[in-house]
Amino acid sequence: RIEHQPYHLPSFGSVFKNPSENYAGKLIEEAGLKGLEVGGAEISKMHANFIVNKSSATSEDIFKLINTVQQKVIQKKGIMLHPEVRMIGFDYP
Repeated sequence: RIEHQPYHLPSFGSVFKNPSENYAGKLIEEAGLKGLEVGGAEISKMHANFIVNKSSATSEDIFKLINTVQQKVIQKKGIMLHPEVRMIGFDYP
């Protein structure tokens, strides 16, 4: 895991549940989102299903990045990614 996951950076951890018969990280990568940044938060260049704190990421940065990833993956791959994390303090279904 150390070779394939960004344990060397502060991380929000694994963000999305794997959809049936697929992998969230693979879908995010195929949508071209590795390295995408919002504020101080970034989709890890090492593993696309991890959000890392590149500088001073806020919870709002992470929330916006999660929403952006969901929108782009559904547009490009036709699959809705569901977070495996609970978002407290945000209006999220």
